[in-house]
Amino acid sequence: MSEIQLGVLGGSGLYAMEGLEVLEERRLETPFGEPSDAYVIGRLAGQKVAFLPRHGRGHRLLPTELPFRANLYGFKLLGVERILSISAVGSMKLAYKPTDIVVVDQFFDRTRHRVDTFFGDGLVAHVSLADPVCPHLSSLAFEEAQAAGATAHRGGTYLCMEGPQFSTRAESRIYRQWGVDVIGMTNLQEARLAREAEICYSTLAMVTDYDCWHESEEDVTVETVLAALKQNARTAQEVIRRVLLRLAAAPERGCPCGHALATALMTDPSAIPAATLERLGPLVSRYYPPRSTPAK
Repeated sequence: MSEIQLGVLGGSGLYAMEGLEVLEERRLETPFGEPSDAYVIGRLAGQKVAFLPRHGRGHRLLPTELPFRANLYGFKLLGVERILSISAVGSMKLAYKPTDIVVVDQFFDRTRHRVDTFFGDGLVAHVSLADPVCPHLSSLAFEEAQAAGATAHRGGTYLCMEGPQFSTRAESRIYRQWGVDVIGMTNLQEARLAREAEICYSTLAMVTDYDCWHESEEDVTVETVLAALKQNARTAQEVIRRVLLRLAAAPERGCPCGHALATALMTDPSAIPAATLERLGPLVSRYYPPRSTPAK
């Protein structure tokens, strides 16, 4: 079990929260490049937590530019077993108002330009993504969002679009016909990679706007998103604090996330290139032990 109870993916303001003792900032190198920024490791409510601003400090990276594989691989190197994503989303339903929180349980992919698997180069895996978020961590997040005073909704479908532009009005209306609940630009790839890395993953989708389908509301702009994010920040911080306390009381994982690769790996060990096995060692070493170097 890792010393770091929780990894948090979100905005830089989250690791400036009251009561957080910053212990270190750690930059990591991965086989998939550099993560978005340094991981800020600290202690909150007596528990260790690692924060990573997914867009980098100063919000420098487009959604399409995010180094998703490096970010998730870095959390794996840190020994993180659970990740809570804090994400701004647009609402596709009247029931979900700005500043509400939706703890989503499904994703729908509308991206086009993203690599979203660790595997390939001679090693094949097909993980189950039927239920793409951790049921236990999502339940904790929902319960603690309610306890923090937020209007929280359990379950819902997150449509992940490419961006960086917001939706056209035609797209927004069609997405509503599909029955999706919220729309964003980042979380699907994170969820897929977390499952391959056997890390529990859950999303706190923080509603900032009504996209552009709502006839009596202004169309989404950066200004409206930032205004709602500012209101949501304190709620997100309180939810993180509460989730950490719950995890401290019951740190062991009882969900299936921790052995997602057990029935997913397809490749005969003897057929895997040594370089691929070394690169993916932190993910697969429990299933494919490192090869010994022949004596000279």
